[in-house]
Amino acid sequence: MQGRKTSLVVQLTAEQQAELEHWQRSPTVPVGLARRGRLILLMDQGSSLSNAARLAGLTVRNARKWVCRFRERGLAGLRDRPRPGRKPVFSPRGRPAIGQDGLRTTG
Repeated sequence: MQGRKTSLVVQLTAEQQAELEHWQRSPTVPVGLARRGRLILLMDQGSSLSNAARLAGLTVRNARKWVCRFRERGLAGLRDRPRPGRKPVFSPRGRPAIGQDGLRTTG
């Protein structure tokens, strides 16, 4: 026996495929989102889960998670969920957060 056979099959609509291909070409899409999109495109083309995960740069466990989320919620399932915790004081892009001038006082 070669191993487990997966029942995870992905069928994309034309709109979903166009959106995922757009993510692959866009320089402003987050890298993680583009990676997940590539995984889904590879699965749609008939790749096995392990092969698609390797080509997309994910582990098989993470690939299975993202394929299941895509099957449940579509493209919205590929986006990161909001995380708990305090909002950042400084913007990740290096600009001051809204309502702040970016200067800290000492003393």
